[in-house]
Amino acid sequence: MSKSLNVSRRKMLVAGCAALAVPMLNRKAMAATVLRYGHMHTPNSIAGAQAEWFAEAVAQKTNGELNIQIFPNSQLGKLQELAEAVSTGSIAFSHNTAGAIGSLHAPFAAFDTPYLYRDVDHLLKVTDAAGPLMQELNQGLIAASGTRVIYGFYFGTRQLTANKEVKAPADLAGQRIRAIPFPIYMATVEGMGAVPVPVDWSEVPTALATGVVQGQENPLNVILTAKLADVQSHLMLTGHTSAAQMVMMNDDVWQGLPEAHQKAITEASAETRARASKEMLGAEASDLAALKAAGMTVIDDSNGLDVAAFREGVQARINKEFAEQFGDFYAKVAATA
Repeated sequence: MSKSLNVSRRKMLVAGCAALAVPMLNRKAMAATVLRYGHMHTPNSIAGAQAEWFAEAVAQKTNGELNIQIFPNSQLGKLQELAEAVSTGSIAFSHNTAGAIGSLHAPFAAFDTPYLYRDVDHLLKVTDAAGPLMQELNQGLIAASGTRVIYGFYFGTRQLTANKEVKAPADLAGQRIRAIPFPIYMATVEGMGAVPVPVDWSEVPTALATGVVQGQENPLNVILTAKLADVQSHLMLTGHTSAAQMVMMNDDVWQGLPEAHQKAITEASAETRARASKEMLGAEASDLAALKAAGMTVIDDSNGLDVAAFREGVQARINKEFAEQFGDFYAKVAATA
């Protein structure tokens, strides 16, 4: 981002500070600061709940001096709009995919590369905000967009749903599958053998119900809490992308906080990251059982799902477009112990 754009963004933040920080008086006549947190998920999902946990932890650690208000269900914007809103300062926080944050600073998209992590522990080490890889990319993100990632939590492993049995990439030929509207997700769906159709999450249930798309891919908890079993008959356990949702914060807001409040946010971030990741891991088995109970037919390698074929197709497609751009990042991820 150019110097002039940075200056413009800072002017916008100052001009819009009333929307970001609203003074309130408590019984001790001490001013509390209200900061807005917008996201796209339902409050009953783990991704939605963790925003509330974070807000509660910050309020407790600051004795109510920081009050984070949560706006779920894309009330404050869609995926791209939420990332941009944190950048301009119209909201203080949001959580988003790394791919969406990649629209602000391209290297971030690499975190959401399919079949990248050895396991969830490996994912959490790579996406630790205090770790060397995240710190390196965070500096670039701050310089490019005036935002920083304060924590990333395990969001689950993405699986495929459709209204037909799918066992191999050939079964998706000509099928329109919703993809998150960012390049690495579009390429992933194409590598799976389908036609990727960019649809914002807020529009996915309607797009599935009306046939605009014939399938989609998401973690089990999202599929369950969004009631996608009502509009999709089959669940394929492709396990193609394990990912962290990244919680973004406007950097000017961060820099404007006293050290004690920064410390409180850092501590709340670590606690919420651990709790949300544990909850998501723990929920995966029960979410799968609930989706089966809701009537979904589950296809895995025990009944013919060719996971190796999906892996081969996706990795070939990703390497074609992103290996040169993200090769150094991938090497650092592989070396993370």
